[in-house]
Amino acid sequence: MQLTDTRDIMASPEVVWAAILNPEVLKECVPGCESMTGSPETGFEAVVAQKVGPVSARFTGLVTLSDISPLKGLKISGEGKGGPAGYAKGGATVTMEPIEGGTRLSYAVEANVGGKIAQLGSRIIDSFAKKMADSFFERFQTAVEGPSEDAEAEAAPEAAKKGWFKRLIS
Repeated sequence: MQLTDTRDIMASPEVVWAAILNPEVLKECVPGCESMTGSPETGFEAVVAQKVGPVSARFTGLVTLSDISPLKGLKISGEGKGGPAGYAKGGATVTMEPIEGGTRLSYAVEANVGGKIAQLGSRIIDSFAKKMADSFFERFQTAVEGPSEDAEAEAAPEAAKKGWFKRLIS
């Protein structure tokens, strides 16, 4: 499964770059992430709980960063094992370019699964992978920018948690 998309993030390339290398930001952005430790240099260990169709699994895996070009892009690769449910592996090539008022983040995601999860069929897997990628980058954008005014009005207590990274480095 392959997916490409772009997001315009209203923050400088320096802020976006710092966020994409920060394990706390990544942990908050990965749907179902229970823990993430490590560093950009050595890689990150993560535990992620997900439900794909009728199959629930807890994946333990390693995420590595490569092809690092500061303020321009990188490649994120990961592989997780979910016990009897199977495995998931994939990656994303992320590029950044400055735009007026922020940074354009482009990404190409590739994902593969095996084991019990793979038996669900490509339509379910592709839909799930797209949902995961969209959710990750939407959460990433919110973590960097802060919530939109509409979202802030709807979820004031929740909004206090969002955009914390941008406020932290400001």
